[in-house]
Amino acid sequence: MREKLKNIPFIKYAVVFARAFKSEYGLSTRLLCIFRFFRDYDLFRKYPPNTAYKVSTADLFPRIYDRVESHKLDPVYFLQGTWCAKKIFEEKPSEHYDVGSQALMVGIISQFVPTTMIDIRPLALSLPGLSFVKGDITELPFKEGSISSLSSICVIEHIGLGRYGDRLDPFGTEKAAKELARVLRKGGCLYISVPVDAENKVYFNAHRSFTRDYILELFKTLKLSEEKYIYGKNMYPSYDPAKGFGTGLYHFKNS
Repeated sequence: MREKLKNIPFIKYAVVFARAFKSEYGLSTRLLCIFRFFRDYDLFRKYPPNTAYKVSTADLFPRIYDRVESHKLDPVYFLQGTWCAKKIFEEKPSEHYDVGSQALMVGIISQFVPTTMIDIRPLALSLPGLSFVKGDITELPFKEGSISSLSSICVIEHIGLGRYGDRLDPFGTEKAAKELARVLRKGGCLYISVPVDAENKVYFNAHRSFTRDYILELFKTLKLSEEKYIYGKNMYPSYDPAKGFGTGLYHFKNS
């Protein structure tokens, strides 16, 4: 029945309009994008056809908000993901472990270094080079000093706030930091990122933010090898509370 309905132009057009109006854009922008979509479709149909392809109203698949002047991306995830991957590639570990980071970043790293992903939520697909272990960052299923390369990017600030189905715990970040340090082998590397600000805060239930001093206190058993800070769309070499809310990137070593 669904396939038959797709072949009715009126219904297909109604679906296009419905999808368009499920947008955060204002009414004028939505109407403009819808108009432009149908204008372009009509114009496309008037060109000499490429007979290698079938063009049908039933196959309309509008993506009407992608005509933008610059890439739509989150600068924090872009910068911290590339930073973490670069550090791991430079260290060239024989294997890598990640706890709770963005799956796309972990998947890319796994294509260069055999990687084990640890998360409370199962990974719904498989990829050569990538293994999955279900686990809680506050109780990691690994022996003390057993991991030589470990990352947890934009994770520990969320622990204990319930956002991702984890247990409520005012000390969730502290427990997570202790576990990451516990499983890190002598000479091993840990890569983390967290929100930073002029003071420690809880933005319930999204995340916490931290001062640089508090992060160094949380990982005081490790040696800081490198730190970077993202404010807005740029990365800086040092922490600057005057800039307000940002993201701190830290490379620790268990020396």
